[in-house]
Amino acid sequence: MNNKAPDDLIDIAGRFTTTCAAAFIQPFGSGNINDTFLVTPGSGNERKFVLQRLNTHVFKSPELVMQNMRTVTEHIEARLRNVSLETGRRLETPRVLMDRDGRDWFIDSQGSFWRAISFIESAETFDTIQSSAHAEEVGFALGMFHNLVSDLATSTLSDTLEGFHITPLYLLHYDDVIRRMQSKRSPEMDYCLQFIGKRRALAHALENATADGKIRMRTMHGDPKINNVLIDTATRQAVGMIDLDTVKPGLVHYDIGDCLRSACNPMGEEVGQWESVSFEPDLCRAILRGYLAQARSFLSAADYEYLFDSVRLITFELGLRFFTDHLEGDIYFKARYEGHNLLRALVQFRLAESIESQEAAIRAIIREFG
Repeated sequence: MNNKAPDDLIDIAGRFTTTCAAAFIQPFGSGNINDTFLVTPGSGNERKFVLQRLNTHVFKSPELVMQNMRTVTEHIEARLRNVSLETGRRLETPRVLMDRDGRDWFIDSQGSFWRAISFIESAETFDTIQSSAHAEEVGFALGMFHNLVSDLATSTLSDTLEGFHITPLYLLHYDDVIRRMQSKRSPEMDYCLQFIGKRRALAHALENATADGKIRMRTMHGDPKINNVLIDTATRQAVGMIDLDTVKPGLVHYDIGDCLRSACNPMGEEVGQWESVSFEPDLCRAILRGYLAQARSFLSAADYEYLFDSVRLITFELGLRFFTDHLEGDIYFKARYEGHNLLRALVQFRLAESIESQEAAIRAIIREFG
């Protein structure tokens, strides 16, 4: 999406404030989907907030995205009023802000869909795990999120991204793209093609378990990677989860797997030396310790059985999605240079190989907490 001129941004930001005449607006975050800005209002009585232009190519029903976000955040706020926290710990969830017409979105003259969300002060995010203590807090944040929404009926939420985190559907789309592919081959592309070909059966693990009644649908976050966990700048404890665009009915296994996938790769997802990427079991142990301290109350024995499959599958799935997007010309994930999504795919596939090579150790860690 093209960047808005500063005057346009100030006008749009003003839709969500009482007065924004002298606002300072700057790009914010490193998301791959939406355009995000941090707004500092001109009035000292108003707090900073996050202004976002939703990618409506990805989110084809943005009003339903906002409806889901409000349902979930209002439910969490209500639950937090009755949660006892250890001394010094705070938990917060982003709030959806209304525009001057009482709506939680605004469409500009070019048809772009905008929304505003409260900015949580004195908190920061990281793209890679900083320590085992940080890993445990990341796990705690996701476990607490799942705990707080565990009593939220999935019928109250819309499926705003049909097919999202249903791996067999991504594989079908990949097959269709491959049939039409005219891209030049390279050793890296051949590696990806062979990797996917050897693991096609893996795509069905969680969907088959659901069909067999072994695991069930719940409210999921949808994108619980490291940089969607806010950490208090003073206490270094988790404050909560952000980026709730993908909240929907689904399998929490995809969430758990995605959290482990992103957090247990110390080199991060944006790394040139993809051959050196590895999965760190000690970080896996710390994350599961934090997560399961909050999630034991609603996970079943069968849920534990599929935790290893979850982290292996979601890593394969994301690599498959990056590679497919590369073949299609980078139409979903933002690419900063030619071959960016191919490199992202290589990182995920190498990480999946590392996970597979340590299956016994990872399963042993899961048994420690099961």
